[in-house]
Amino acid sequence: MGMIGAAVQLAISLLVPVGLAWYGRKKGWLSWKALGVGAVVFLVFSQVLEKALHIAVLEPGRPALKGTDSVWLFVLYAALAAGVFEELGRYVGFRWLLKQHRGYGDGLSFGLGHGGTEAVLLGVVGAVNVIVLASLIQSGSFDKTIAPSLPAGQAELIKEQVLHTPFAMYVLGGLERLFALTVHVALSLLVLLGVRQRQFRYVLYAILLHAAMDVLPALYQAKVVKNIWVVEGVLLIWAVAAVSFIRRIKPAFGQGGEER
Repeated sequence: MGMIGAAVQLAISLLVPVGLAWYGRKKGWLSWKALGVGAVVFLVFSQVLEKALHIAVLEPGRPALKGTDSVWLFVLYAALAAGVFEELGRYVGFRWLLKQHRGYGDGLSFGLGHGGTEAVLLGVVGAVNVIVLASLIQSGSFDKTIAPSLPAGQAELIKEQVLHTPFAMYVLGGLERLFALTVHVALSLLVLLGVRQRQFRYVLYAILLHAAMDVLPALYQAKVVKNIWVVEGVLLIWAVAAVSFIRRIKPAFGQGGEER
């Protein structure tokens, strides 16, 4: 079931962002430049700068800050880190890279590029890894080529995870990418509104909202919260709220959603 579940996760994580881009192009709101800037901002601010900070301050291999075992300090850091880097990244993108692309459609496109890239990196790449490992395990190649190079016990742990992760967990992984994508679009519009109105406080609002959303996943990572369904249920609520915000905020961008 692992390969089938991973294939479902891959399909959700890839086809939904691609489908939304196709829909946006058909409806006329898609901006390829804004989408591309959103993707680049995610890669630079989240995958390079934020990851560099993680290496500097986090204990390798466990959810803890260097020099302290305080769970709450870890949760505070984990909740704030993504919000600070990603929302400041959005601000940089809209403020300096998209001076002529600040309409409602540009905000949607930026969020799609940002969240879609995250979905591909986390959902698609993760699913491909599982499919490849499952194929190697089933063919016997894993034990011959990969297992000998791994630390004692790690090979069996990988096999256990790949072969016995429930199908529902893979589906949930794909849905989580969609929840996150929706929130990325909403926060992109919030930051863009702040840039248009020259109100930096909107960026601070976005950072706080992003951090608030990340508190429960951080608690799950720290094993304070152990029920994944609770975490995903709350993320679903965030996603529903984000969809409502995306629809309601359009009039703030003026007639046709273009910059005034």
